[in-house]
Amino acid sequence: MTATILDEALDRLRDTGPERVGWLSNHAPMAVEALAHAGYGHRVHQWIDGYADRLEERPRGIARIALDEWRDPLGDPVRTGDWLDLFERELRAAPWRGVLLRWWPRLLPGIAAGATHGVIRVGHAVRALQEIETPARVTELGQGLAYWAARWQPLAPAGAGPYRSADPRAALDAVPRVPDQRFGIRHRLAQLADLPRWPEAAGAIPDAGAGTAAERLATVVRAAAERHGSYGYANPVMLVHAVTAPNAVMRVLPVLPEAMRPASLAAAWAATAAVTAVYAPAKPRPLPQPRPDLTIAELASRAVAIGDPHAIKYADAVADVLAAAPDPALLAAAVRSVDELAD
Repeated sequence: MTATILDEALDRLRDTGPERVGWLSNHAPMAVEALAHAGYGHRVHQWIDGYADRLEERPRGIARIALDEWRDPLGDPVRTGDWLDLFERELRAAPWRGVLLRWWPRLLPGIAAGATHGVIRVGHAVRALQEIETPARVTELGQGLAYWAARWQPLAPAGAGPYRSADPRAALDAVPRVPDQRFGIRHRLAQLADLPRWPEAAGAIPDAGAGTAAERLATVVRAAAERHGSYGYANPVMLVHAVTAPNAVMRVLPVLPEAMRPASLAAAWAATAAVTAVYAPAKPRPLPQPRPDLTIAELASRAVAIGDPHAIKYADAVADVLAAAPDPALLAAAVRSVDELAD
C-alpha cells in the first residue's frame, strides 16, 4: 500500500518544476518519499495538499541538449526544461542504474547545486528505486538528476591535506567560517575561494579510524546531525543540509562501483564542511540531556506533526544513523532540532 501511495504521489508531482519563485527548491518529492519510508504513507496526499501553493509548473525546454554537448549547459538554470527532457530520453533508452553511473561522476563535482538539493533529491529517488523499481520512481530519478545538472555548482577547490586522525565532530569544529553571513547561500559559498584554511579543511576528510567509504561517511552524517543540536540555532533550515547532503550520498553508495566511492566520500565531506563554513555560528550551545523516553518513532512523529519538509528530511536522515547505531544523546539533540524547524 505504501509503495502504491508513493508512486501515486510522484505521479501527482511529475509535472511540477524543481523550483519556485526562481530559485527555491521544490521539496515535495523528497518529503513524500521520506514520509512513505517512515510509515506515514497515509499522510502523503494530505501533505501535498498543504504544499500545493508552493508548486510551479514544469519548465519548458529551449533547445535539445545533445549527449556529446552536455558540458556547456551544465549549471545553467535557464536550461532546466532541456535537462528534464534529456534525462527523460536517457531513462527511456537505458536502465536507471546505467544512467546514474554515467552521470554521477559528471554531477558530483557540482554537489552544491541548488543548496545541495540536487544530490538530496537524487538520494531519495535512489532509495525508493532500491525498494522497488516503478516508472514513477525512475521518472523521479531523472527529474532529480536534471535539477542537479541545471543548478550544478562546484565548491571552491579542496586541498590535499592529510586525513584527520580526530573524529568527524572535531574536524567540523576546525572548519573556518566565512566572514560575511548576511546574504544567501550563493553569496556565502563564493567566499570559500578566499577563505584561509578552507582548502585544508575541505580536503581533510575525517578518518574516524579508517574503514570503508560507507563507514566513514556514516560517521560524518552522525557528527553533523549531532552538531545541529549545538549550532543549528543560528539557521536551523540551512544547517540541516550539512546532514541531509552527505546522507543522500550515503544512500547512493550501495549502487556505485568501488572506484566511485572515494570521490563520493570526498564530495559529501566537502558539502558538509561548506554548509558548516557558511552558516554555523562561532559558538555552540550545550546539548540537551539524553532522555530515556525518546524513540526514533517519536522523532518521526514530531517531524510529521510540524510538517516542514526540512524537519521531515532531517528526522529521516537521523533515523538512518540511529537505526545503525542507537545514541540517546543524538536522539535528544535531534528532537530539539526538529522542534526548532517548526514554521
